[in-house]
Amino acid sequence: MIKILFISIITFFNILPFNNIINTSEQMFKNKIDYKSLNAKEKENYNYHKVASVLADYGYDSMRLNNDWQGADFIAVKADEMLKIQLKGRFTLDKKYIGKGIFIAFIENDTIKLYEHDKALELFPESSKNTVSWKDKGQYSWLKTPEKYNTVITVLK
Repeated sequence: MIKILFISIITFFNILPFNNIINTSEQMFKNKIDYKSLNAKEKENYNYHKVASVLADYGYDSMRLNNDWQGADFIAVKADEMLKIQLKGRFTLDKKYIGKGIFIAFIENDTIKLYEHDKALELFPESSKNTVSWKDKGQYSWLKTPEKYNTVITVLK
């Protein structure tokens, strides 16, 4: 019985293409993804991992939340400090984050940026508060971050 089992195991391992395992793993990491080809959920997952990775360099442990808890997509914890972070595709201000202690993280030109939402809101011009985007939709965003907000943005490297 043991002899048959041993022969079966040897036969099994001789059949498997173990030489291809190395080639397969090399091929798996040959090409990086094209961010622009990702759908919205895939982009959010990608951005989460990029931001969490950089935060880990600063000692933060990031935990993804299943549903936006108090406006946050994830929390980052370091000792007794906790950041509630919302991921965005670009610099954004939104009425629903006011007073919640939310940090916004986004990637612009391959640079990870983080800011405290309410501090950025203090720089929001009164004239912009009369726009349809702000009055009716409750949000305002820019394709490229206006320079005046650089004073409240932390660039994470």
